[in-house]
Amino acid sequence: MSLPPQTLEWLLDADPVIRWQVERDVLGAPEATWRATRARVATEGIGATILARQDADGQWAGGAYFPSPEFVGEGVIERQAGAQPWIATTWALKDLREFGLDATVLAGTAHKLAANSRWEYEDRPYWGGEVDVCINAFTLATGAWLGADVSALAAWFPAHRLADGGWNCEAEEGRSVRSSFHSTLNAVVGMLAYERLTGDASVRAARHAGEEYLLERSLLRRRSTGELVGPWVTEYIAPNRWQYSALAALDHFRAVSRLEGAAPDPRLAEAIELVRAARRADGTWAQGSVHGGAVWAEIDAPAGEASRWLTLIATRVLAWGDAAKLS
Repeated sequence: MSLPPQTLEWLLDADPVIRWQVERDVLGAPEATWRATRARVATEGIGATILARQDADGQWAGGAYFPSPEFVGEGVIERQAGAQPWIATTWALKDLREFGLDATVLAGTAHKLAANSRWEYEDRPYWGGEVDVCINAFTLATGAWLGADVSALAAWFPAHRLADGGWNCEAEEGRSVRSSFHSTLNAVVGMLAYERLTGDASVRAARHAGEEYLLERSLLRRRSTGELVGPWVTEYIAPNRWQYSALAALDHFRAVSRLEGAAPDPRLAEAIELVRAARRADGTWAQGSVHGGAVWAEIDAPAGEASRWLTLIATRVLAWGDAAKLS
């Protein structure tokens, strides 16, 4: 799928966290080119800003999932008072990992977190994970990236899969026995990253079951009624943090194809067409209603404006779908 020249130029005139992926996934640039750009994530722009805020004990903002009480009020950027903060360890590492930062830049961090970081829930050790499937998915992927031993956490996912095939963050509290689109996507994304980074395919069957849960619903719809499962399905936002969308799910299935060498499933076609329909005349996609809360750096555009992240992701998803003649 081609982009208007001015839109491609706009995408390339971006922070290294985006530019290297545009070079690789849109332009098909030589590996040496995009790897050189990706190396700049550690020294320039958003990546360097987040890296600079790491604490001496390996954490960010003094906490695992939330900033420590001692940190609150130190003047970090607030987009919306009282909203979920995105500056503690789990979120900082998730961002850096997804930006493509080379894990060697954070050498020693896995050991520091093992020694110093505990979950706010029951004071559990960081690499052992929590009870929330989304938190565990982020931790699984990040641990694999940083070289921590998270094999025991990987085994948690098959053991906690629900009868209908997926996961739900509320299941451990006894509030639900039905899978959630949000939780299931986060789980399969985390397991895919774990397998890709470690070569351990022990969670592949569980991941495939979660992916089938989404495919049976065309990534969009309630199985019982055929209605859209929620307005957030077509609310594309970047960064999506934990929130499900058809675009985020499609990008996951594209990553699955890259790892496993499989063709796209025909059941993705409707979701692909919805993404295509959201494309604006200039070849961009608009930012949705982004989450508020404290951040170290603004990662993308405000709501309603053209989003580089969404335009990158949607462009590569549509190119992948078109190559397989899904539309």
